[in-house]
Amino acid sequence: MFKLLCTALTATAAGLFTAGDVNVWAGDADVARTVTRTAPAGATQAALVSLETSAYQAWKSRDTKFWKTFLSDQFVGWGSTGRLDKASATREFSGTDCTIRSFAISDVQLSRFAPGAALITHKTTVDGTCNGQKSSPASWVATAYRREAGQWKAVFHAEAVIVDPAAPPAQAAASTAGDQQKPARPARPAHPDAGTNALLPLEKAVWDAWKDHDTRRMDDLTAKDFQFINIFGIHLPTKADALKDWSGKGCDVKAISLTDAQATLLSPTVAILTFHASADGACFGQKIGPVWGSSVYVKHGATWRWNFGINVPAR
Repeated sequence: MFKLLCTALTATAAGLFTAGDVNVWAGDADVARTVTRTAPAGATQAALVSLETSAYQAWKSRDTKFWKTFLSDQFVGWGSTGRLDKASATREFSGTDCTIRSFAISDVQLSRFAPGAALITHKTTVDGTCNGQKSSPASWVATAYRREAGQWKAVFHAEAVIVDPAAPPAQAAASTAGDQQKPARPARPAHPDAGTNALLPLEKAVWDAWKDHDTRRMDDLTAKDFQFINIFGIHLPTKADALKDWSGKGCDVKAISLTDAQATLLSPTVAILTFHASADGACFGQKIGPVWGSSVYVKHGATWRWNFGINVPAR
């Protein structure tokens, strides 16, 4: 799926790091019990890897019908021009402009957020072309799944092409004649909902703690353990790895701006926040470019905590 593997992203340097729709943001026990039951933990990773493999195979074989049942109606993610919903993702993932010779998935890691809500990350290598351009050789990928009517469905997807943080940023090539040179911004939600209003200040606090290299604040704002994928396609598999990376001195940032935020509720206690980020500063001597960010939050009692993140350079 995933056409970003066939697009040369601009690697601007930055250390930036249901069984139905449940439209509630409460944390009480009665609401929590509405989350669907799912398979044992041991079975989940194998099931989700199988689904990921099927998705890449559908992309490779240009199976346009596959996405209708694979993607949740609430799907959100990032593509070559910005935020995707189910309809735009179906068009982007169809692979009709791609010739894929092979792909491989490796280094899988599972995060289980709640019964019926899970996410897998993995490294993906691809040999092929899209729109006549050679595919990026490798990316780190994240896909979130939710149980809906007894089946796992993809509700989120994003991927970060693996690049060298110390290398000068590559120039993004236009995939079509109509591509803009300036990075596209995702559509701004017309009316931010209660979930977005609840999570956006928490996200800003995490970014401000990163800006200030404040390990203690980052520790307090985040879950006991988590994964993170940064815009260089670097996968940080544990909280300890992430805090060590974020507290480093590679970045000098004066201010952070988060806009165009949108929350997607996976269960009463799990939500994904997607947003546009910009920063006044530089990392590794390079000016920080615009970023499309995604974070998973899990509710612990009455408190939402940051549980996963992936950031990709905005095109």
